[in-house]
Amino acid sequence: MSRQELADALDAELLNRPLPAAAVRDMERWLSGLGARYRAGIGGHAVEYVPSRWSNVEPWPEQLAVRSHAEAAMLSRAEVVAVARRATEGGEWSALLVASYVWGQGRTGYGPHRLRAVLAQSAVDDVLAAAAAALKAAGATDAYRVLYDAIPGLGPAFFTKFLYFLDLVQDGPAPRALILDRRVARAVRAHAARVGLDAGLVAAPTLAAWTWSNGAWTSHRYGVYLRWITAAADQLAASGIGWPGASPDLLELALFGGVWAPEAPRRRA
Repeated sequence: MSRQELADALDAELLNRPLPAAAVRDMERWLSGLGARYRAGIGGHAVEYVPSRWSNVEPWPEQLAVRSHAEAAMLSRAEVVAVARRATEGGEWSALLVASYVWGQGRTGYGPHRLRAVLAQSAVDDVLAAAAAALKAAGATDAYRVLYDAIPGLGPAFFTKFLYFLDLVQDGPAPRALILDRRVARAVRAHAARVGLDAGLVAAPTLAAWTWSNGAWTSHRYGVYLRWITAAADQLAASGIGWPGASPDLLELALFGGVWAPEAPRRRA
C-alpha cells in the first residue's frame, strides 16, 4: 500500500472508533464539574483580552469593548456570534475576522501586530466574502479550501474560528464548521495513532504525525476532522452521561482544554 492508502486506512479506523471508554469517562467527570455551565450551550465561554492593545486594528466591531480601556475585558462566544450576524447582514467580513481573532488570541502579545498585517492586504475582504459564500452554498470543507493559503499570515487555527462563528448564523450544509487548532489536532493525532496500532497498522504513529501535523492541515484533513468530531459528539450524546446533543463545539472546547489528553504512542519506522 502507498503512504496515502495507509493514511486513508488510518482515517477509516479513526472514524469507526471515535472515542475510547476512557475519554467518555473524562468527559462525564468534566460535564459534572467545570463543564456543567456549558450543558445549555457554550455561548458564555469567554476569553480575557486588553482592548487598548488593539488600538490600531480596524475595523473594530462595536460589540467589543472601547479601546481606550487599558483594563482587561471579556469576550464571549455569544458576543462574537452577534458580530457574525451583523457581518452576514452587511457583508462586514473583516469585522468578524477581527472579533474571532481577538477571541482566539486573548491576551497574547503578538496578536495585534499579526492581525494588522493580515488586514493590510488588499485581497482580504474579497477572500473572506468568497469563503462566506462557499460556506453557505457548499459547506465547511469548501470554505476551508477557499481560505487555505489565500491570506498570508492567516492560518487554519484562526480562519477556522472565522468559519465557526459564521456558520452559527448561516444555514449552510452539514457538517458544521468547527475550530481546528494545534491543541485539538494534537489530541486527535495521539488518538489516531493509538487506534491505528490497535488495528494492526504498525506505521500508525508516523502516519498520524504526517496527517495531523501542526498547522498544515489540508481541506481533506479538515473534512476528516469534522466527520470525526461530529461522530464523537454523537457518541457522547448517546452514552448516557448527559452530554447535550448536536454539540461538537462543546467537545472541541473540552479537547482544547485538555479534558481528555490521549497519550501518544511512540512512532515506529
